[in-house]
Amino acid sequence: MTTDQILLFALFGTIFGLLLWGKFRYDMVAFAGLMLAVVLGLVPSEKAFSGFGHPATLIVALVLIVSAGLVRSGAVYLITRTMIDSTRNVASHIAIMGTVGGILSAFMNNVAALALLMPVDMQTAHKAGRAPGKTLMALSFATILGGMVTLIGTPPNIIIATIREQTLGAPFRMFDFAPVGAAAAIAGLLFVALVGWRLVPDRGATGARAADLQQYVAELTVPGDSPLIGKRLNELRPEAEASDVAMLGLIRDGERRYGRQGNTPLRAQDALVLEATPEALDEFRSALKLDFSDTRREELLEVEGDGLRLIEVVVPENSPPVGRTMQSLGLAWRQRTVLMGISRQGRRLSRQVRKTEIRPGDILLLLAPRETADDVVKFLGCLPLANRRLAVTQDRKTWIAIGLFGSAVAAASFGLVYLPVALGLVVIGYVLGRILPLAEIYDHIEWPVVVLLGSMIPLGAALEDAGGTQLIAHGLVGLTEGWAPWMILGVLMVVTMTLSDVLNNTATTIVAAPVGIEMARTLEVSPDPFLMAVAVAASAAFLTPIGHKNNTLILGPGGYRFGDYWRMGLPLEILIVAVTLPVLMIVWPFTP
Repeated sequence: MTTDQILLFALFGTIFGLLLWGKFRYDMVAFAGLMLAVVLGLVPSEKAFSGFGHPATLIVALVLIVSAGLVRSGAVYLITRTMIDSTRNVASHIAIMGTVGGILSAFMNNVAALALLMPVDMQTAHKAGRAPGKTLMALSFATILGGMVTLIGTPPNIIIATIREQTLGAPFRMFDFAPVGAAAAIAGLLFVALVGWRLVPDRGATGARAADLQQYVAELTVPGDSPLIGKRLNELRPEAEASDVAMLGLIRDGERRYGRQGNTPLRAQDALVLEATPEALDEFRSALKLDFSDTRREELLEVEGDGLRLIEVVVPENSPPVGRTMQSLGLAWRQRTVLMGISRQGRRLSRQVRKTEIRPGDILLLLAPRETADDVVKFLGCLPLANRRLAVTQDRKTWIAIGLFGSAVAAASFGLVYLPVALGLVVIGYVLGRILPLAEIYDHIEWPVVVLLGSMIPLGAALEDAGGTQLIAHGLVGLTEGWAPWMILGVLMVVTMTLSDVLNNTATTIVAAPVGIEMARTLEVSPDPFLMAVAVAASAAFLTPIGHKNNTLILGPGGYRFGDYWRMGLPLEILIVAVTLPVLMIVWPFTP
């Protein structure tokens, strides 16, 4: 063993020990390890920051932005309304989401499948009042498992097919991976849904219940061309309950109607009086295609620049709005801003929102042009609440956002466009289409995760360049000499999984596949079960957040620590080995 190999193994051991300890933040540990490797000469200076431009790092950053765009466009609301019920228990939710994620990832890149479903899962967690971390790891694992089923589901399968063509003259076909991959995926999904999620530490209820957030009395108007016209108010209640919105009454011709209005047929320009959080209010508006309740709403919808922003402000004593209405202040024509709702310590408002006299202590929900939002707060002399990243759903652009995302995934799946480039084009499309404000783009990236990946990738490359991975491979061949073929196959899977948890699964496949072929030749058996074993094991990277891009993606949004993954990941990897080995020997026998 060379000096460089000894130092790298020691450095990796130290880094992983500190990461599992969890006392120091994972990005700082990884970055410190990278800097030490550069100082020791293990990583060349010119390659020290190559990981920050690596496709894996770019994919993680771009997917987070694209996910935000899918939320902003209303695509996520569309999925949650048609498929997800926040009242389901966690196991049922994981089973449904995991099945959908597994099927999607079998026929599209599993990173893209997670990008589509991650915001759906987080929205459902918010509605259910549970932490996203309860279910995000299960969803990530399910999308990884689904990718094992087909040739295009995950890069290791494509690499294995290519290596087989180079060495044996014919590649694996599209569904050759299905018998083994499906067995592993089904067993893994059952484990994750029934047992696995219970092993993940509870990091706190970050998905707060709507009732714990600020509730506003607000109004939304029925447009002149709305399909709601003629429907009774009661018919809207299921959608209101799904969005967590309370329907208080109706305004018609300027007259506020309270009480039993459930059987009243809706007319154009009727205003619904609602009580909800800003997020729930926006979801309800997007779902039913309602208008903002202001005469200048159409002008606001066509606002130039970076779009609209929801802001919350507290009205102090002696500020200009006190004792006046927003209509008399000319908020709409002076500042191009709409008063969306008022929160008055649970008291019911007796007049229309924009005709209600403002009192000290009121909390106002305002819809303002993004570039002048701060000026609006100064104009009112109010105090802004802490920014909760409130956003206005661009529901008119839902299908544009879905179309851009779907086209990019299809193009990348068929090899027409490199996946990072395809995702980059989606981000550009979302900005040009005003689905995502340019000013918000970088707010959606989990920068600690980017630093973690950017730091670990050069270290993994250094281990490979120093011959560390080859050293492991040769040691494996010597260790298993004289063993039964099925035992050697099991050891190959375990070692491949371990490597994949440290390196990326592509590099692991490239290293492990030739080792598997050499083992098969030594035993004078068919190489196919060994290649299939490598394909499954390289994808089954569940012990760390750096083994697979999907695990890295959920690290920040799920509130996980580096050492949380092995709790569900270790028994899952053991289960996959136990299920895969007998299926391999049946479907891909050792006899050529």
